[in-house]
Formats: sequence, structure tokens, C-alpha cells
Amino acid sequence: MTKNKITALFLFATALLQAQEKRLLTLDEAVSLGIQNSKNLKIDRAKIEEATANYLEAKNNRLPSLKASASALALANANVDLKILPPSQNGGNGPKANSAFLGQISASMPLYAGGKIKYGIQSAEYLVEASKLSAENDKVAIAFNVSQAYNNLFKANQAIKVLEENLTASQKRDESFQKLENNGIIARNDRLKANLQTSNIELQLLEAHNNFNIATVNMDLLLGLPETTEIEIDQNYISELTENQPVSYYMNQAISNRKDLQALAYQRKAAELVTKAAKAENLPTIALTGGYIAAEVPKILTVTNAANIGLGIQYNLDNLWKKNSALLKAQSREKQLEATNDLLNDQIKLDINRDYQNSEYAKKKIAVYEKAAAQANENYRVTKNKYENGLATITELLDADAAQVSANVNVINAKADAALAYRKLLQTVGL
Repeated sequence: MTKNKITALFLFATALLQAQEKRLLTLDEAVSLGIQNSKNLKIDRAKIEEATANYLEAKNNRLPSLKASASALALANANVDLKILPPSQNGGNGPKANSAFLGQISASMPLYAGGKIKYGIQSAEYLVEASKLSAENDKVAIAFNVSQAYNNLFKANQAIKVLEENLTASQKRDESFQKLENNGIIARNDRLKANLQTSNIELQLLEAHNNFNIATVNMDLLLGLPETTEIEIDQNYISELTENQPVSYYMNQAISNRKDLQALAYQRKAAELVTKAAKAENLPTIALTGGYIAAEVPKILTVTNAANIGLGIQYNLDNLWKKNSALLKAQSREKQLEATNDLLNDQIKLDINRDYQNSEYAKKKIAVYEKAAAQANENYRVTKNKYENGLATITELLDADAAQVSANVNVINAKADAALAYRKLLQTVGL
């Protein structure tokens, strides 16, 4: 390869590395960034705005309404007979009206609506709170999704480190075995077995790099970062393990912290008020009314300063023979939400017990894997010593080496899974 080609390749590799941003993130920083850039939460914010608009609309119903209208009419030679004037002298025909102009301003202030306005405002207010709590519940779910992605990235990164170390050691062993074969100390078959294991490690390392790249892209998308951003994982991630409290502690925490449970409680309150508002449909409404009318029929009539004020009472007589369908729907909605609440409580109990047991199980697995790793490391040491003294075969040595690598990777994965299992328990509790 010429010097110019080497220089060009070096510059290309340097540009590629510069284009790929590297960023160190702790788990808490990743969670905060994921919540900040979540597209699902943007939808939730829009829902909150919609609920707030409905609340403002309900509040507007208790304010006075003011309407103004004006009309200019062309009449088809209408006959006008004003009773307050004597009959016309030319054949008894009254004046002809060819046009008319009307103007009107009307105002209405609700005084009594059977509670519909008050219930509507309170119901809309509860639904605003419910939408906010639903958004908070989504934040908890997003936090766990980010934690899960972070855990996968950590495991993939650790697997790469272990396999790279093992590959280096395996390649050095291959070089040593090649010299031993050249000197006639070991058979060619033994050297090929070692080479085969090195190739298997290389394949495992390729798979680990592939998993890491996929996990990185997934993490970048969750956090709203460019897809080329390489995330450096906090190595203290798996040291965050803590002892679990009794399961009853998490049950009590869930009652006070589960946002979906609180949102459902507000929805039930809103449904109760909708039922009350539906019952108020059978009651009359009373409003304070007022207005001003001006009219002119050219050459015949002019009306000005016709102001009025009074009380208006309205009652829908259809209620005497029609079923109140709005009430039936509202009562049905209340029953649905009550059943949903019971189901959610049962599901929370099941989820907490399941995630608690999974968290305990994950922590116990660490001790077992650590014991297995210690045994595998000791087995490799003994087998290597026996092999060097001609008491073990190359197959036994390679098997012991593979078991040692697998056991050490299992310890790291077990710690990462235990940290994630605890996060899952916290999510179920609503923390």
C-alpha cells in the first residue's frame, strides 16, 4: 500500500471518529433525557391542553351571553293595517310596506340550571387532573423503558470487554501452540482445536458488537439523540443494588404513588358529577334576560329605545315521556370505571408480587453465578496446570477456558438484570 493511500485511509478514519459523538451518561441522566424528549409525553401534553380547553368551555357556561343581530328585509307589497289609526279614506287600502329594517341586542344570565353548570365545571376540572396524572404515569413507564435500554447497552458493552480480553489471551495461546507444533512438542490437531476456539470467540465478539450497535441506536432514539451518538455507560451502574423491603411496604407505596390509580379516581369523580348533571336535565332552567330592539318600516313604523328586562324559564316537556338516555349512559360509565378500578387494584397486587419475587430471584442468582465463576476460574487454573504437566488434554483445557469466560459473563449479566429487576419493581410501585 502506498504512502498516499495510507494517509488517505488515516484521514478517513479520523473524520469518521469525529463524526461519531461520544457521550457519557449515568442511568439517571439517561432517564431524565428520555423523559424530556419523549414523543409520547408530547401527545400527553396535547391531551392536557385539550382537557384544559374543555374546562374553560365549561366555565364559560356560567357567564352571561350577549348577542346582536340586524336584518334588512325586502317585503312583497305587504298590507299594513295600523289599528291605532283611522281607516284609510281611499278605498280602505292601508299603506304598502316594501322593506323593513330590524336590529336587536339580547343578553342572558343563567341563574339556575339544576346544577348542570356547576357539575360540568367540576367534572371538567377532575378530567384535567386525570390527564395530568396519566402523563405522570407515562413518565414512569418511559423511565423503565430507558432503564431497560440502558441495561441492554451495559450488558452488550461488558460482553465486548470480556470477549476482547479472552480473544487476546486466545490469540497469544495460538502463537504459543504454533511454536510448540513447530518444535514437535504438540500435535497439529491440538493446535487446530485452539485455533477453532479463537475463531468461535471472534464470532461471539462480532455478535456482541452487533448487539451493542443495535442497542446504541435504540438508546439514541429513546433519548432524542442523533443516531450516530455513541453512549458511554456508567460502570457503577450495577453497584446500585439495594436490599428489598417487605412486599407489604411496596403494596402501601403503590396505593399512594400509582398515578394511573389516582387518575382513575379522578375519572370516577368526574363520572359521578356527569351523572348528577344528567339528572338535572329533568329540572327547569331560569335565566335573567334583557335586550334592546330597534325597527323601521319606511313611511309606516319606527321603533327605538325598546329596551326590555325580565326572567326566562325553560322546561323541556319531552322529559315527561322520554327516557333520560344521558343519565343511563352516565350510570353505565360509573359502573365501568368501578369495575376498572377493581381490576387495576388486582393487577397491581399481582404485578408487585411478581416483580418482587423476580427481584429477589435476580439477586439470589448473583450469588450462584459468583460461586460458579469462582469454581470455573479454579477449574481452569487446575486444568491448565495439569495440561502443562501432561495430565490433561487440549480439549479439556479449551473447555475449561470456555466455561470460565461464560461464567464471568454470567456474573456481570446477573448483576445488570438484578439492577433492572429492582427498577421494574419501582415502576410497578409508581416511583
